[in-house]
Amino acid sequence: MSDVQSTGLLYEGKAKSVYTTEHPDELLVVYRDDMTAFNGEKHDIVANKGQLNARACEFFMCLLEETAIITHFLRMVSDTSMLVRKLDMIPLEVVVRNVAAGSLINRYPFTDGQSLDPPIVTFDYKSDERGDPMITPDIIFALGIATAEELDQMKSAALQVNLILRDFFDLSGIILVDFKLEFGRAGEIIYLGDEISMDSMRLWDKETHESLDKDVYRFGKGDVIQAYKTLLDRILPSEG
Repeated sequence: MSDVQSTGLLYEGKAKSVYTTEHPDELLVVYRDDMTAFNGEKHDIVANKGQLNARACEFFMCLLEETAIITHFLRMVSDTSMLVRKLDMIPLEVVVRNVAAGSLINRYPFTDGQSLDPPIVTFDYKSDERGDPMITPDIIFALGIATAEELDQMKSAALQVNLILRDFFDLSGIILVDFKLEFGRAGEIIYLGDEISMDSMRLWDKETHESLDKDVYRFGKGDVIQAYKTLLDRILPSEG
């Protein structure tokens, strides 16, 4: 783990492990090769997956920082680990949808591939045992998860991220179908946390609508690592 000394495992998620460090306000996030879907019901170890997602997350976090989105990312420590600001994570997933796909068409009478203009923003309550249900602002306020001001701030940031990433992917012939973000607090400031990677976005080739994200694994569409490499090759040509 290079020059960063871990002082213990803080949390182990489905695909990442989070460690405390000698600095109480910094954490070490290690991207593992675990690949999961359907709330962990499908699980495999896929070689190099952690490295690819870590590289993607580094790139997107830096891209967003350049455009005034504040994130928890500090620096890379190795090919699969990064140093981040410690946040008090808000147990919400902020989902932005530009195109109808996935659970949206399973739950509502949208057509698969239907364009959504303006994009739809929803909030899901992060709870594996409850299946990450969609949650309304009134329930968020009643549970004390976030204030109205914080909710507006997260929604505004998510829509700004959407504009940045949608335009970025469009230049590479890729459709940003949807994605999820997570936020956390450090003092009174809300930062973008968790990750932005192929695991947290749905991406289609503009011409073929071929998936370039975790749907390849989720629905057995082919070689997920090749799909991830193809995406990175298109947006980061120097990566080879």
